[in-house]
Amino acid sequence: MTIRLHINVDHVATIRNARGTIYPDPSFAAAVCERAGADGITAHLREDRRHISDADVEKLRAQITTFFNLEMAPTEEMLQVALRIRPDTVTLVPERREERTTEGGLDALRGGAALGLLCRRLVEAGIRLSLFIAPDDAQIEASRDLGATQIELHTGEYCSAQGTQRPEQLSLLRHAAQRANARGLEVAAGHGLTRHNAVEVAAIAAIAEVNIGHAIISDAIFGGLDAAVRDMRAALERGIGMR
Repeated sequence: MTIRLHINVDHVATIRNARGTIYPDPSFAAAVCERAGADGITAHLREDRRHISDADVEKLRAQITTFFNLEMAPTEEMLQVALRIRPDTVTLVPERREERTTEGGLDALRGGAALGLLCRRLVEAGIRLSLFIAPDDAQIEASRDLGATQIELHTGEYCSAQGTQRPEQLSLLRHAAQRANARGLEVAAGHGLTRHNAVEVAAIAAIAEVNIGHAIISDAIFGGLDAAVRDMRAALERGIGMR
């Protein structure tokens, strides 16, 4: 049994945009990650285009040979991009302009008719739907009702927890993953994961996939992107060995 490793290439674009150059190219980074053993590539097209651009998404869709997961806010603008680009999966995430990165999960429970209609349009278009949510029973049930076949559990609280709070947060993730599996949902996990704290997450048997970006790009500064991907894969394998 294994766990899929999807690499988020957003922060390659962050570095590029800091100087307004054409390098480093997220699509080239994606190719390196695939050669190093990544099972898929993730990119978040934000409404403010602070890192990934529309052109990046088009290049990634044309180039990726594994699996393309497009993260986006549940808006009409982003829906039209998804319907045109046709990624393998769309992961709906909450988005606020003032945040540094996506904080917290999408409120699938109180999303209302607009969220329900958007989800239905994605599903009817044949695009796999995933919702990025907190490890909460009500959010899991709501996600299934919206037509999702996958959820991605927000691991930020676990990653930032200290002392006795750490095992408590891990227990919440484990319970949520098991409940989602029991409801017929595949489970991914992501946000704040590193090659150190991802081990215990990978040990949760109900988790089939992780989405990791910032930590891998950070490790790549010192050892190279290929090595960073392989090191993360090794960490996940250690976790799988604990199942």
